[in-house]
Amino acid sequence: MFKFEQLESDPKTGARTGRITTTHGVVETPVFMPVGTQGSVKALSQQMMEEAGVSILLGNTYHLFLRPGHTVVNRLGGLHKFISWPRPILTDSGGFQIFSLGSLCKVSEDGVSFQSHVDGSSHFLSPEKSMEIQAALGSDVVMTLDHCLAQPATKTATLESLELTERWARRSKNRFTALHASESEAREAGFEVVNRRQALFCVNQGGLFPDLRERSLAGLVEIGFDGYAIGGLSVGEEKSAMYEIVSRIAPMTPPDRPRYLMGVGTPEDLIEAVSHGVDMFDCVMPTRNARNGQLFTSRGRLNIRNARYREDQKPLDEACRCPVCLRYSRAYLRHLYSSGEVLASVLSSLHNVSFYLDTMSRMRQAITLGAFSEFRIAFLNDFRSGVD
Repeated sequence: MFKFEQLESDPKTGARTGRITTTHGVVETPVFMPVGTQGSVKALSQQMMEEAGVSILLGNTYHLFLRPGHTVVNRLGGLHKFISWPRPILTDSGGFQIFSLGSLCKVSEDGVSFQSHVDGSSHFLSPEKSMEIQAALGSDVVMTLDHCLAQPATKTATLESLELTERWARRSKNRFTALHASESEAREAGFEVVNRRQALFCVNQGGLFPDLRERSLAGLVEIGFDGYAIGGLSVGEEKSAMYEIVSRIAPMTPPDRPRYLMGVGTPEDLIEAVSHGVDMFDCVMPTRNARNGQLFTSRGRLNIRNARYREDQKPLDEACRCPVCLRYSRAYLRHLYSSGEVLASVLSSLHNVSFYLDTMSRMRQAITLGAFSEFRIAFLNDFRSGVD
């Protein structure tokens, strides 16, 4: 069964290490999850990710529902088998992608009616349907359907949104429980449950109102979940506002459950959130920025397209031991971008993901040694010092 164990904690902060046990393997926390939107992390093969040390991937329920379809994936043995990934997978609920469609979706108590961004076809996603899709995919961690409110929003609208999220969370849990309690429930819905040891995480909402965040969390804790996510952040608000919410809510979540900050973020964001006890992260930034030529290094961000790197024989990051930094020069990577070579995105994505994974590993080690505060200061000072 799914299990979370807290291992070590830093004496000066809320940072902690932990271990998540799933059907498909063990995940050491704090952990960063690369985003495999359509069953694929852009520009990276599964073998490359395994060799880089990725322990858990994020799959996108909305996109897999539309293409190739959750029942197709189910008939092919589930998402792990379909994408040839033997390690753990977390799937989101599909809610964020649908709500980002704006005028193409309509929210009601029952769920969300929306039009596909692919072909304009009409669909409906309810809390129950989201559970069915994720059960058919067979991920290790399932997310409840939540209401993602567009920002900025009034306190009244935010309250209504979090109350809807709580009702949907309860319905999600009821359907999740029913699907795993009886094989006939899934068969009637047209699929087989391929992983009967799934965990169910909920999503805390409440915008930038601390009291509403606390109210949302209290309601979700009363229902009871295997893990607690903080959603609705990193959507354009000031960093200080995001950090305030994280610092207030993360320590209030049950300590024996994983804490997941959704859609975050920069290396600085990861450091800050871990200091408040967050265990899990996901973000498209490492691969998206890589495709645009922005690389993360121990001394900050590097735009490889700049002319200054035309004859630079140094690696991207002399402190990095990833395959890209051990083999290739900045000059060569700049040449690949200037020439429009696909390899530019591949190598840059591999480096960025490796940098994020190494940063998480270094944080885990610092926490274990009781030196996270010192590590945090040194890392941020180096990161902000500027690339040579």
